[in-house]
Amino acid sequence: MTNNGKPDNDEDLSLFRDAVSGIKPLKQDTYEHERRVKPVKRLHSASTPDHRQRRLLDASFAFSDMYQASLPTQGPMRYCRPDEPTHSLKRLRRGDFYPELVLDLHGLNRDSTKQELSALLYTARKELIDCVAIVHGIGSGILKNALPHYLIQHPHVKAFHQAPLEYGGQGALLVLVETLDPLNAG
Repeated sequence: MTNNGKPDNDEDLSLFRDAVSGIKPLKQDTYEHERRVKPVKRLHSASTPDHRQRRLLDASFAFSDMYQASLPTQGPMRYCRPDEPTHSLKRLRRGDFYPELVLDLHGLNRDSTKQELSALLYTARKELIDCVAIVHGIGSGILKNALPHYLIQHPHVKAFHQAPLEYGGQGALLVLVETLDPLNAG
């Protein structure tokens, strides 16, 4: 034994050898598989570079920090596109729409927010989801103030309203998204 109460290394080694004496080592029987590289067949035009680039362009949207929309200063944050019935705002306020996707922006900066927002709206539109929730939090109010201006710029946002309490209250927005026509979704 050493001064700190632990056995010596030599003693450990001899104890180990005594414990494993008489044990027969395993024979290694690994099999090496042949690596075959098969050419990938292109089944449809979805894998062509032009189509991929078009999909990326569809999924991205350039939000401007310079654009400042005329938004209400009194009451909850809300917006309704001119061609959308204003009754939609009332239904959003009451929580008649259930958000199928929720985007939480906590911890994101403006650039990340723009990318995530663009991806959310693209996904919602592609998946035929007409209502999403965006949780921006309250914090210092930077995203809370910028988010409505971003949403108004997007052509597929029909309306938004401050979320009811069950979906985040003052720290979130419910957004109505214009979905793709399933018959013409090509």
